[in-house]
Amino acid sequence: MVITLEEEDFVTDFPAIRRRALMGALGVSAALPWLGQVTPAQAAANDLVVGVPDNLTGLDPADVNDTLSQSACRLMLQGLYGFDPEMKLIPVLAESYTADDSAKVFTFKLRQGISFHDGTPFDAQAVKANFERVANPENRLKRQSLLAMLDRVEVVDPLTARVILKEPFGAFVNTIAHPAGMMLSPKAIAQFGKEIGRNPVGTGPFTFVSWNADTLKVKKNTGYWKPGLPKVETVTFRSVPENGARIAMLQTGEAHFIYPLPPEMAAVVQRSPNVEIVDSPSIIARYVSMNCMKKPFSDVRVRQALNHAVNKEAYAKVVYNGFAQPLDAPIPPKLGFYSWQEPYAYDVAKAKRLLAEAGYPNGFETEMWAQNNTLAQRGMQFMQQQLAAVGVKVNVMPMETGVLQDRIWSVQKPEDAQIQTYYGGWSSSTGDADWGLRPLLWGQGFPPKLYNTAYYSNPDVDKALEAAIATADPAKREALYKDAQAKIWKDAPWIFLGVENVLSARSKKLTGMYRIPDGGLLIEEAALS
Repeated sequence: MVITLEEEDFVTDFPAIRRRALMGALGVSAALPWLGQVTPAQAAANDLVVGVPDNLTGLDPADVNDTLSQSACRLMLQGLYGFDPEMKLIPVLAESYTADDSAKVFTFKLRQGISFHDGTPFDAQAVKANFERVANPENRLKRQSLLAMLDRVEVVDPLTARVILKEPFGAFVNTIAHPAGMMLSPKAIAQFGKEIGRNPVGTGPFTFVSWNADTLKVKKNTGYWKPGLPKVETVTFRSVPENGARIAMLQTGEAHFIYPLPPEMAAVVQRSPNVEIVDSPSIIARYVSMNCMKKPFSDVRVRQALNHAVNKEAYAKVVYNGFAQPLDAPIPPKLGFYSWQEPYAYDVAKAKRLLAEAGYPNGFETEMWAQNNTLAQRGMQFMQQQLAAVGVKVNVMPMETGVLQDRIWSVQKPEDAQIQTYYGGWSSSTGDADWGLRPLLWGQGFPPKLYNTAYYSNPDVDKALEAAIATADPAKREALYKDAQAKIWKDAPWIFLGVENVLSARSKKLTGMYRIPDGGLLIEEAALS
């Protein structure tokens, strides 16, 4: 199967969690041009204002790579399935589904009586039009890979769609719960063509009003199919890149919700009487991959030693100001089929002993690559200090995103890879173990095909991952993923570091708005008192 990585999964390239240099005291924000554009009076009543870190890249869910734009799409669009605030799979436009034993045929029963904002009925023909549009490589949509396994969609009747895949894919329902699986009006697709990303028409709680460079506005869908929702009249996303400016907007009442909130700024926000921090567990795993095809990391004892050499509790406290937890499996606890593993205890003596057994009694020297954002550099510096205690000298090499991507993904042959260690992160946006493991730890997933920057290959792990995706039976998948995770943990292709929390801040007047574990936003139930 050919699949490609999406930016919101590879979180070191994920703009919505980029940490910029702080501006000092919040008082400087008064001089910033963003402030004053929305007054407290304008951000009152039932008009919800959200301060976000970047501009949107588009509003076609199948043609955007960033979580922020996907969150914007969620205001207006919906899929057959989606996620609740805990990122549990839930039916949305579908009522139910069945899968055959081959994991190649999925039949969906659709909700009746739902229409798109332009009056077009939502039915099986709409499902066919949307899925086949995304899957068609000629459309060159950024998310085509998520439906690359699609063979065809059959319209059984207006409320029944049968999806037939080219090959078994047990995680299909989780995959279409990804925002890329959200439905656009077939009439609008035909009308706007490639400009659909500036004219989104869905079935969701809000309808599109306008979008310019830094501001998106939507209004209440008065014909929404869920009674009593939405509870606010309008939602405005305003792009405010500087952390200090976003915080000031919240404190002055010019915004009701802001994200991200850098961990080091949490204490500042906590002192504000009308504002509260939203501290949510995430599925964002942090790790250091080690190139298992190159010495010294080709020796499992070296990889295990470095896991014992790092204090994971201290990592969470120092790098994330305590807003993180140790990573105790190859995937975070919020992902489906997570299987807890016995942690690598922080033990410097044991780390030194393992290094000596592997032939490195005095340690060695290595490079660590990462992005050059503030948080990544803080993480690398922590690793540098920790590993120095066991004789490992780490030369940290922060890079601009484009340079880093070129160095990693321009390599065509594993033996040509220059990477030694890489400080990175991953968010499995389908909520399923498949997308948390296969792109990163499958033996056929070396760059540039996928993101196995550890160049890790274990035939037994590969068999388990492939078998797990070839069945739709949850019990079989659970057993296979449990086995794969145990083997990966023992092989230690990564230094398993932590799971960061997603930090946001909101007005105490706001309820019902959630930031889900992949960093996205759910606003359907938002209300202002």
